[in-house]
Amino acid sequence: MPRYEYRCRTCGTTFELRRPMAQSSAPAPCPQGHGDTVKLLSTVAVGGTATAAPAAAPASGGGGCCGGGCCG
Repeated sequence: MPRYEYRCRTCGTTFELRRPMAQSSAPAPCPQGHGDTVKLLSTVAVGGTATAAPAAAPASGGGGCCGGGCCG
């Protein structure tokens, strides 16, 4: 289930809620009890390294438009 970040406009508290995507825009009461909150736009960073795929071996049979044959 995705997590969404909200901020309370009354006290400035930022908090997260886990809820279904269908409920992402539903009101989210502040943990301090305030009701005036706004959903924040979150960014996601994905770490890791990319590796190049090994080069494919060239197809045998020559080239050309007919799979190696002559298209006269």
